[in-house]
Amino acid sequence: MPSSRTTNIQSTRLRSTLVGCLSAAFSCFALLGCGPTLYTAHILPASRVVEQAEEAGAAENAPYEYYYALEHLKKAREEASEASYQDATAFARLAEEYGVKARDLSRRRMREMGR
Repeated sequence: MPSSRTTNIQSTRLRSTLVGCLSAAFSCFALLGCGPTLYTAHILPASRVVEQAEEAGAAENAPYEYYYALEHLKKAREEASEASYQDATAFARLAEEYGVKARDLSRRRMREMGR
């Protein structure tokens, strides 16, 4: 019959192995989930800003910036649908940048026109 000390050592080794396996599995899942997470963190603000630009009348007052942002937003979504998250994130960043420019430029031009 195994001694109590031997059983404790075996139990500790088993626990260590189990913790190591679970840690490795969690790390793999975390790494796999980074792309979609980063994409989501960039696409949401970009979508919001492009929508604000549209509401500010950017299609008329800042058409270059607005349509540039809109097309990059569409391209970001397209790339994400193909699981190309790094490219999707880059397009979302550009969409947000130009969406902000379009919104701000449109608002400025509306103020200048007295609307």
